[in-house]
Amino acid sequence: MGDARPSVLLRDATAVLAAAGVPSPRPDAELLLAHVLGVPRAEVRHRAILDSVPVGAADAAAFTALVARRSSREPLQHLTGAAPFRHLELAVGPGVFVPRPETEQVAQVAVDEAAAVVAARGTAVVVDLCTGSAAIALAVATEVPGARVHAVELDATAHAWASRNVAAHGDAVALVRGDARTALADLDGTVDVVVSNPPYVPSDAVPQDPEVAHHDPAVALYGLGPDGLEVPRGIAAAATRLLRPGGLFVMEHAEVQAAAARRTVQDAGLVDAMTRTDLTGRDRMVVARAPGASGTTTGTPGDPDVSRDVKDCGV
Repeated sequence: MGDARPSVLLRDATAVLAAAGVPSPRPDAELLLAHVLGVPRAEVRHRAILDSVPVGAADAAAFTALVARRSSREPLQHLTGAAPFRHLELAVGPGVFVPRPETEQVAQVAVDEAAAVVAARGTAVVVDLCTGSAAIALAVATEVPGARVHAVELDATAHAWASRNVAAHGDAVALVRGDARTALADLDGTVDVVVSNPPYVPSDAVPQDPEVAHHDPAVALYGLGPDGLEVPRGIAAAATRLLRPGGLFVMEHAEVQAAAARRTVQDAGLVDAMTRTDLTGRDRMVVARAPGASGTTTGTPGDPDVSRDVKDCGV
């Protein structure tokens, strides 16, 4: 990469990343150069079109080094130190699960329910279990005025990242370091929404992407047990404990776990279990309610746009 013109730097970096099997080589190259230059990605594209001002030698060297690290399949978000999630930009790095676009729809279900409860009663209590970077908790807290959001994370490194993100948003979330299965006992029976993206990968299912297999923390991936649902079972039991009558529970899972996830929440004592899809149409979350009074939300079982047949159809 001797030529420091933006177009040439991006062209060469794209070729390097593509050869390494990076799924999105050109966008990653643009984002890395934007990070080095401290400008938005759109500005990098603009500079590449004009190609009139070369990148300085120090910045070009820094960019080349980052491209080499990305070509070794180090996560892009670890290199830039940031991950987008809905309208947020979260600080991330080694030791915390990088939030994924598919989880944004899980957050949407929690946001919609919390907003409906606030509209009906003026306030809502929301709990995010296994919060990781605090992505879901902060999405609800920043998008739903009137929501009181609590988040729980056990792992020390992930909790440190969550603390950083919560502090950057005015401590809008009450963050607790603790075991999601037993934390927040003082809220038992009072919570309107419990949301979770827990670890759910079976122990013998090694992720194919090197970014996931080698860089996401194992504690955030593997749900224990032969089906990967041992941790989710504990989360469902905690939700049953925390929720008020009619309160909503939403939990992410793998596409192949839909039927098993419904059984898991039903076994925990929750009712009206249904599967909902992510934005790509894949079955990626289970939604259920605590028994008792009717909930305050759209998307109730029977709505053809969001519900799935809850018959025990096997895994």
